[in-house]
Amino acid sequence: MTTCATGVSPRHIRLARRAELPGLQRLERRSGEIFRPIGMAEVAEDEPSSLAELEHYLAAGRAWVIIDADRQDGALLGYLLAEPVDGDMHIAQVSVDPAAAGRRLGAALIEHLAGVAGGQGFPALTLTTYRDVPWNAPYYRALGFTEIPESELGPGLRLIRELEAKAGLDRWPRLAMMRPL
Repeated sequence: MTTCATGVSPRHIRLARRAELPGLQRLERRSGEIFRPIGMAEVAEDEPSSLAELEHYLAAGRAWVIIDADRQDGALLGYLLAEPVDGDMHIAQVSVDPAAAGRRLGAALIEHLAGVAGGQGFPALTLTTYRDVPWNAPYYRALGFTEIPESELGPGLRLIRELEAKAGLDRWPRLAMMRPL
C-alpha cells in the first residue's frame, strides 16, 4: 500500500456517499466542540451544514471523506467540501473528528483536493478561517497557504466574507487564504 506525503493512504479518501450525509453533520458538530474551551462557544453551537447544502456538494462531486479503512465499518474520520470560487477551488469546509486529531487527516484531505483541483486546471486553493486559532490560520500557513489581502479578494470570496460577517463569525478575526497549485 502506498502512502501520500501526509502518511495517510490515498485509498482512505473517497467521494462521500448520500447515506453518510447525516454522519458528516454529526462529525461537524463534534469537530466544532474544540472551539468551546477557547471561548468560542458560539462556533461550537453553530448548526452544521444542512442536508441540502451537503447534497449540493455531493451532487457536484466535491464532497470527500477520509475513513478508517482498518475498521470493518469504515468509520468517518473527516471530510472536505469544495467549490469553484473566483476561478480557484475554494475549501468550504474541512472537519476532522477530534478523536482522530494529530494524524494529519485534514492535511491529507487538502492534499487530495490539491491533486484533484490541479488536475482540473484550477490555479489555487482558497479558504476562509480564523486568524488566531492555532488549528486554523497558523495550521494552514504550515500547509502553504498565505493571506489574501482584503483589497485583493475577488467577488466570490468577498461575498463569502460578507456572509460570514452577517452570521457573526467576525466576532473573532477572520481572513481569506490562498495556496497556489
